[in-house]
Amino acid sequence: MLHQLSWKVGGQQGEGIESTGEIFATAMNRLGYHLYGYRHFSSRIKGGHTNNKITVRPTEVRSIADDLDILVAFDQETIDVNYKELTPKSIILADAKFNPVAPEDCVAPLFAVGFTEIAAELGTSLMKNMVAIGATAALLNLKEEVFQNVVTEIFGRKGEEVVAKNMEAIQLGRVAIAEQIGERVGDWELAPADGKRRMFMIGNDAVAFGALAAGARFMAAYPITPASEIMEFMIKKLPLVGGAVIQTEDEIAAATMAIGANYGGVRSFTASAGPGLSLMMEAIGLSGMTEQPLVIFDTQRGGPSTGLPTKQEQSDLMAMVYGTHGEIPKVIIAPSTMEEAFYDTIQAFNIAEELQLPVIVLTDLQLALGKQSVDPFDYSKVEIRRGKIVTPEETDAKDYFKRYEVTEDGISPRVLPGVKGGIHHVTGVEHNEQGKPSEATGNRRDQMDKRFRKLNSLRFDNPVHVNAPHEEADVLLVGFNSTRGAIEEVQEVLNAEGIKTNHAHVRLVFPFPAEEMSALVDKAKKVIVVENNATGQLSNIMKMAIGGHAKTTNILKYDGTPFLPRELTNLVKEKI
Repeated sequence: MLHQLSWKVGGQQGEGIESTGEIFATAMNRLGYHLYGYRHFSSRIKGGHTNNKITVRPTEVRSIADDLDILVAFDQETIDVNYKELTPKSIILADAKFNPVAPEDCVAPLFAVGFTEIAAELGTSLMKNMVAIGATAALLNLKEEVFQNVVTEIFGRKGEEVVAKNMEAIQLGRVAIAEQIGERVGDWELAPADGKRRMFMIGNDAVAFGALAAGARFMAAYPITPASEIMEFMIKKLPLVGGAVIQTEDEIAAATMAIGANYGGVRSFTASAGPGLSLMMEAIGLSGMTEQPLVIFDTQRGGPSTGLPTKQEQSDLMAMVYGTHGEIPKVIIAPSTMEEAFYDTIQAFNIAEELQLPVIVLTDLQLALGKQSVDPFDYSKVEIRRGKIVTPEETDAKDYFKRYEVTEDGISPRVLPGVKGGIHHVTGVEHNEQGKPSEATGNRRDQMDKRFRKLNSLRFDNPVHVNAPHEEADVLLVGFNSTRGAIEEVQEVLNAEGIKTNHAHVRLVFPFPAEEMSALVDKAKKVIVVENNATGQLSNIMKMAIGGHAKTTNILKYDGTPFLPRELTNLVKEKI
């Protein structure tokens, strides 16, 4: 029995590749297995190679597997692009329709199965993906009943006959591969799962769910990969709780609408990717100057410009920290798991209102679109904190309300429109305590100092995820966002080999957690920062904040693909 199974389905975009992976993964998730799925797809609506690689374990998994056990191919390109991930113990299941051929140096056997032919005999070639599911079920020694509920949910609205035909396709796929491989049926059987029910979601769903739980009731956004699923989630869910989503004409409008809604007292946000965030920079500055809460999700992707819209990268870091003109306080949070994506989103809304400033929740494509098994969230942990919102009973202003009052903690009282005694001026230019424009030098210093004092009141739990079993380490591995799973596997391997390895994953990018990171860096002989960018942006921020130049080095990957555990292990060993 296998402790881990890596399964991939590939073909041309638009021919059901995603649904094939979804059906397989959903069934395995419901058996209680842990899954990690990652899609490779082209930046076009239809056509171009796409694949869905799913890693399945009885235990937790947070990274893509290096190798591939089963490759399901609906075209020759899938074989040509992916066969080097195969081992001698792997297998290729290919649709016989395209006369598949394995490259000369392919180490795995290829079996041509009549996916399309069998499906056509049942009435439609569209069911070829179900035939492929059946063949997979045979290899894993899974009974077709495992897929019954999934098929019923997907096709039930089309009638019992359609459900029955799809189940028959699964059964015929099972028979077809069994006739070819004989006694090898079940060779890829997985060790039993624990049977527990878990959610199965992408990171975009996790942050959207978090926004809903945090009390957000308005979203303004413009569609962009890889952030669009956040808006799609909210379009379905926000109206159910009295909220609304507006698709704006551009990202500038989206950010300013969110600011306006927050000014009116409604928890609001927007979401985009690098190109959209570039357009939002002036609005982010407006949020900082007017001290209006603003939560923004940046799902990083390959850049610059249009760049690689559907590929992995972590190159927005410097832009998020330093992109706005002038100087404003802001908070940048970088979750690394589905659980963190949910809970950190709730913290983001609380921080934005408590400190009255912009908060950016930074993810990346692998985290945003990677699909994972997740234990149910604990809603008892959800806490809503709205900060210094002044009620009508608390206002006694006879003149303009001191909306920008200089306070010891830097946080001014905030009043919502319509509150008696709360009238004040709001402008993007420098202003005095009542909000009236002022260029007086003393006022400028007071307001700037006041705004930056807010950060002293920042409350954020666990700004660095730390796994540091060694008081003195040979190496400290550092990362952020989706690199966590691969780094954790590398750490396990190195420690088993006697290389004392600690791991720090930065969750609060700005203000940088200098105290926590300094203590870890000081204990390590060498610091290796793992990033999906070309210039070592996190490493540079670390050096600016805490030093450590002589012992710090980088492992950088910027070809659009995520780090794989064995690949990263070898790269780390080269640096040690």
